[in-house]
Amino acid sequence: MKNPMFCVVLTGIGIALIQQGLPVRSQGESQSDNKQMDNVTVRQGETVFLSCLQGEFVTRTAWLNRSSILYAGEDKWSVDPRVSLVVLNQDEFAIKIEDVDLTDEGQYICAVQTRSRPRTTSVHVIVQVPPKIVNLSKDLVVNEGSNVTLMCLANGKPEPVIMWRMLSPSDNSLSSDTEVLDIPFITRQRAGTYECTAANDIAVDVQTVELTVNYPPSVSEGRDVGLTLGQRGVLLCEADAVPMADIEWYRDDRRIFNGLDGIEIEDAGANSKLTFFNVSETDYGNYTCIAINKLGSANTSIVLFEIIEPTSSTLLQGPGAVQDGNSGTSTVFTPTCLLFIILLQLLLKF
Repeated sequence: MKNPMFCVVLTGIGIALIQQGLPVRSQGESQSDNKQMDNVTVRQGETVFLSCLQGEFVTRTAWLNRSSILYAGEDKWSVDPRVSLVVLNQDEFAIKIEDVDLTDEGQYICAVQTRSRPRTTSVHVIVQVPPKIVNLSKDLVVNEGSNVTLMCLANGKPEPVIMWRMLSPSDNSLSSDTEVLDIPFITRQRAGTYECTAANDIAVDVQTVELTVNYPPSVSEGRDVGLTLGQRGVLLCEADAVPMADIEWYRDDRRIFNGLDGIEIEDAGANSKLTFFNVSETDYGNYTCIAINKLGSANTSIVLFEIIEPTSSTLLQGPGAVQDGNSGTSTVFTPTCLLFIILLQLLLKF
């Protein structure tokens, strides 16, 4: 609904505001000079100065804001402490309004009564407001495959432009120039920090939302390990899951606990290490690593096998030595001798 327009009448006993459209009776000149000044634009929180020319033979003067009188000459009528007189002399009548707010926006009129006729000077004050994000989605935790909607609402004047983008990890393909960012069937790669920016000609407001995507565990394929008796060795299990998975170790169907049979289990984030400090015959076999969280589980198997070190007698005899099982002695066949035996066998077949 529009505010009613008012005419300003300076009378011998004061100042009156009469709604436009009603008959106005005055003595003497019925004509008045009306002047419209350029709009004044001010930012919220700043100070605006309003000034009008006076001239000679001024009998009364006043500043008005819509339907209320701010100053009548040197007399302050406004109860607002932010409004004050700057100067009043034969040339100029100026006031100021400090810490301007959006409610101060509108038309201001400087009314002057001279000996000959009244005149008014009006100016429209426009208050610009920096953007402020007033409604933002909270940090979210969702399961992989869910549909996600992020909302960002902001106030400001001029009306701010809102933009969404994936900040960390950076992904330029995931953005929106509206208040809403829709992410259908979200994957773990879409987890991260999302930034909402509200901007107008005055300033920029930026806020972020953390988006966590839960997914079931996966484990890297286990690598078999070969160790000699008495050697120190490590079995490694690498898991990926949100929330972080609990990792359990099994030997066949029996769960292994830290410190059992001289075995140490050490968990470091998504990794788990099973350490043997002195491998024995009973340690060789199949081990299973299982990663578990509330969304599921995954496992991998690792074989710990024995490596037999060569004996000193084998090293002395060389690769061509053949052990005689009856006498315990060994006969050494040279490569030339072996080739001759093979050729002889082939000739006998024919």
